[in-house]
Amino acid sequence: MSQVDLIHRIIAIIFPIFGIVALGFVYARFRKDTDMSSGNRINMDIFTPALIFDSMSGSNYVLADYLYLSLGCVVVVLGSGIVAWPVARVMGYQWKTLVPPMMFNNCGNMGLPLVVLTFGEAMLPAAILLLAISNFLHFLVGQQLVTQHWSIRAVLTNPMIVATILGIAVSILEVPIAETLRLPIHMLGLIAIPLMLFSLGVRMLAIDLRDWEISTVGAILCPISGLLIAVLFINLVTLTAEQESLLLLFSILPPAILNFMVAEKFAQEPHRVASIVLMGNLVSVLAIPALLWVIL
Repeated sequence: MSQVDLIHRIIAIIFPIFGIVALGFVYARFRKDTDMSSGNRINMDIFTPALIFDSMSGSNYVLADYLYLSLGCVVVVLGSGIVAWPVARVMGYQWKTLVPPMMFNNCGNMGLPLVVLTFGEAMLPAAILLLAISNFLHFLVGQQLVTQHWSIRAVLTNPMIVATILGIAVSILEVPIAETLRLPIHMLGLIAIPLMLFSLGVRMLAIDLRDWEISTVGAILCPISGLLIAVLFINLVTLTAEQESLLLLFSILPPAILNFMVAEKFAQEPHRVASIVLMGNLVSVLAIPALLWVIL
């Protein structure tokens, strides 16, 4: 592939993603409306679980094939937190503000469309598996870091976790699903990714430059720490070429919006967390094409 062809492919991958994000930003800017709470809640409870179940149940899953990839996801998430904690202490930030956004990345809003556009539909189940693991760790570990309260019930009743478990079970047990049932589930799932991206663009309007220092530190630390840990892991285990590329792409994704939602719910400097999340997503406009240039 020539350099010109490579540039065209990278543009073809990132333009649909950042184009929808930009549309969300422009819409919110001129409509003066940044309230996406109802849409986000429906997306988390209905559309995304439908996407997860549809993808998982329609795939011939051999879980052993994804063992090291799943372990790599856990290592990147937890390792990023270990790297971020001393940085927060040295910089004088509250570690509960900086550490969770460094651990839990945007593998939903940004990750799923990136994987589909980069690797094709065949890698979507693997990407959704990483999303499920990240969400599981977020509810199991991330919220405990902020609240100091651990709840396995909150994890097991999360719609995305339930959809993942049911989807894998249906695939492994080869349970037939009537087309009249699968079609509406598939249609609901199609709403999830565009709505995620549009919502992200709306959130971009809330960037507060007063927190530029911690948001800049987070925006730089997040992809660098994740990438270094992923590279170390890849050198220690054997993954397929596609799984290596997928883990590398996962490792540099910006902080997830869910970090802000948790911080807002538990009053953990939500304005600072929002700045970290949004600045990280802005910086990803540079980080993601740079990595795509390498892995493609």
